[in-house]
Amino acid sequence: MFDTVLVANRGEIAVRVIRTLRRLGLAAVAVFTAADAAARHVREADAAVRVEGYLSPGALLEAARRTGAQAVHPGYGFLAENAGFARAVADAGLEFVGPPASAIELMGDKIRAKEAVGAAGVPVVPGAHGERLAEAARALGPPLLLKPSAGGGGKGMRLVRELGPPGSPGSLEEHIAAARREARAAFGDDTLLVERWIDRPRHIEVQILADGHGSVLHLGERECSLQRRHQKIVEEAPSPLLDPATREAMGRAAVRAARACGYRGAGTVEFIVPGDDPAGFFFMEMNTRLQVEHPVTELITGLDLVEWQLRVAAGEPLPFGQQEITFTGHAVEARVYAEVPRAGDGGAGGVDFLPATGTVRLLREPSGEGVRVDSGLAEGTEVGTAYDPLLAKVVAHGPDRATALRRLRAALARTAVLGVGTNTGFLRRLLAHPDVAAGRLDTGLVERAAAALLPPPVPDEAYAATALLRHAAAGPAGPGAGAGAWTDPFAAASGWRLGGEAAWTPHHLRAAGGEPVTVRVRERAGAAEVRVGDGEPVPARLTRSGPAAVVLEYAGTSHAFHHAADPGAAGRWLGRDGEAWHLRDHDPVAAGARGPAGVDSLTAPMPGTVTIVKASVGERVTAGQSLMVVEAMKMEHVIAAPHAGTVTELDVTAGSTVAMDQLLAVVAPDTGEEAAP
Repeated sequence: MFDTVLVANRGEIAVRVIRTLRRLGLAAVAVFTAADAAARHVREADAAVRVEGYLSPGALLEAARRTGAQAVHPGYGFLAENAGFARAVADAGLEFVGPPASAIELMGDKIRAKEAVGAAGVPVVPGAHGERLAEAARALGPPLLLKPSAGGGGKGMRLVRELGPPGSPGSLEEHIAAARREARAAFGDDTLLVERWIDRPRHIEVQILADGHGSVLHLGERECSLQRRHQKIVEEAPSPLLDPATREAMGRAAVRAARACGYRGAGTVEFIVPGDDPAGFFFMEMNTRLQVEHPVTELITGLDLVEWQLRVAAGEPLPFGQQEITFTGHAVEARVYAEVPRAGDGGAGGVDFLPATGTVRLLREPSGEGVRVDSGLAEGTEVGTAYDPLLAKVVAHGPDRATALRRLRAALARTAVLGVGTNTGFLRRLLAHPDVAAGRLDTGLVERAAAALLPPPVPDEAYAATALLRHAAAGPAGPGAGAGAWTDPFAAASGWRLGGEAAWTPHHLRAAGGEPVTVRVRERAGAAEVRVGDGEPVPARLTRSGPAAVVLEYAGTSHAFHHAADPGAAGRWLGRDGEAWHLRDHDPVAAGARGPAGVDSLTAPMPGTVTIVKASVGERVTAGQSLMVVEAMKMEHVIAAPHAGTVTELDVTAGSTVAMDQLLAVVAPDTGEEAAP
């Protein structure tokens, strides 16, 4: 076994690998960029080396040399499936904790991978590739799935249900061009393949483990059908679909696929499975690395996959055979992403999953029986758009599926990340969906259900608590008064006035993505009343107020919130039951001076970078026409014209970095005269 291992990654997977290294008594070396200098994985490692980026093989190998590391664990993402990096590690005399470079190379090329496993007797999905991709796709006929040959994770994948004539908006050729751009940005290779799309498919994958002595085993399957934008968000093991015979058949197929490429280490063979015919499964791809969802397999098998990756890389044989692999109970994992589901024109079922950024002001992660959290978060963590939005994974294990689901929903309710928007509440609602509870899953379920799973409006009690916190911060003598200062009743936040009862003190608040709300507070006779918007006055008081928690008594009911303030008290975060609300101060005078945004204005739906601008000032456009593309976290978002009209303002160019809600363009609508033939 090694003494020292360099972890060539960041975030939750780096923390996860370091945990096993520490348990085994091995020294862990972290790498970090300037933006990650204070990151959790840096603090938890035994040593850390600053590098310019996580995609620089030379810098990573130099870090290993400087710290005396004998092995390199790539985690997932970045260079984990880069054959050149695996080869460079071996050439430097170090052990790559993963498969041979030849296996990565073969399985990393989806076209060659399909040919190799097909030759080994593994069923594959009908498809095509080559220079005349559009022609081949039209010959296959819709529905079709465009996929990058060089990578996975949903990046660059496009489902095409209507081909459309060449040159028309939304045509097959336009989808191919967009998929190539995303693939090139994500993987440096824009080669695509097209496959026949199977409607309402299930995504089921098999974990394999192979040593360097000829042993190849499967560790059961994981159901990964709950996805958004072809990216998994909930996974479980075992699949509620498979019967023992199909489970065994898929396991044998996965072992054949692994043997076809001379695999070593932990890997995953992914299958597309018709929901009405599980026995008719097809090979989709092989991930030559540890998977994000590996914890569910660990929980039902009792095996630490990172430990066995290390032992295999050190040359040890697997000390157990296929018959000795046993499965206990059920496990479900939910991925907590830095993204906010919001109603929109695109995305899943008219829902956009918008990237979120910010600083983690408060963090509460769950624990308890059967609950596990793999996280790279800590209070003070800066979350930007440069890296994948995955923040943490909350996993629950139980004796059966119903127990695991119940424990996971409860664990998510105890999860609080304030300072950055997350999908935690969305995940809780998804897990409670009747089809999820019943195991009636497919890869389109999230898209169909997404609109009904959107966050509910900010509750009145959250507005009331925020207003009372602001009211209390003003103090009895008004803002800025020091201890022992004279109390000016006219400056006090109580609304006192001469010869009359207390007036209402307004607090103007605005939730992210919402409309301004005025909350009025009135104090009289030692009690307080609150009016939220046009609502009726409600008795309310803070029974507990601190830097991390607030308890509000509102209309006779007590409400507890996690709480964190923005720097300078420009706004406050409140959270409960997995939901979080960012309520910022709203200045109606300043907003009025800027003028209303109006339906003609197009603003950035999330922070990111403008990659393409397709229009110019003075150009006439049609309703729904693509005007520009904003990219964040390697996913493209099309900004389209809200109606037919003329572009009168265009405030960005390709390469511009934009903030959320920043004005991008203005499209003045056609008048009747302009629209006339």
